[in-house]
Amino acid sequence: MQITEYNISLHDVHLYAYHGVMPQENEVGAWFTIDIDLTIKEHSCTTTDDITGTVSYADVYEIICREMNKPSALLEHVCNRICESIYHTFEQVTAIGITLCKDTPPMGGDRLKAAVTLKSVR
Repeated sequence: MQITEYNISLHDVHLYAYHGVMPQENEVGAWFTIDIDLTIKEHSCTTTDDITGTVSYADVYEIICREMNKPSALLEHVCNRICESIYHTFEQVTAIGITLCKDTPPMGGDRLKAAVTLKSVR
C-alpha cells in the first residue's frame, strides 16, 4: 500500500471573538466556527504509532485559539495569521485549507452566516 495524501482536520471549532469592521462587532463580539484541513508530508506515524511523526491537533487548536483572541477587522486576516502560525510551528505541514465563519453577522438576516475560505501551500 502507498499513502498518497495524509490530512489532519479539525471541524466545527466554535469560539467567541471580536472580529469585524463595524464598531459594535469589536465591542460585543460574536460566535465563529472554524474548519481547518492540514496536508502533512510526513506520515511515518501511520506505521510506527509514534506521535513525533505527526502534527498534534491539540496544538493546532491552541494556535487557532491564540490567533482568534487577536481582534481583526477582516476574517481573511485572521485566516492568514492562523496559517502563518501553523506553517511556522509545523514544518511538516505542506498545505492548509481553512474556513472561518461568522455565525451571526450584523446584516439583519435570520440564520445568516458569512464565511471566508483560504487555501494555501508552503
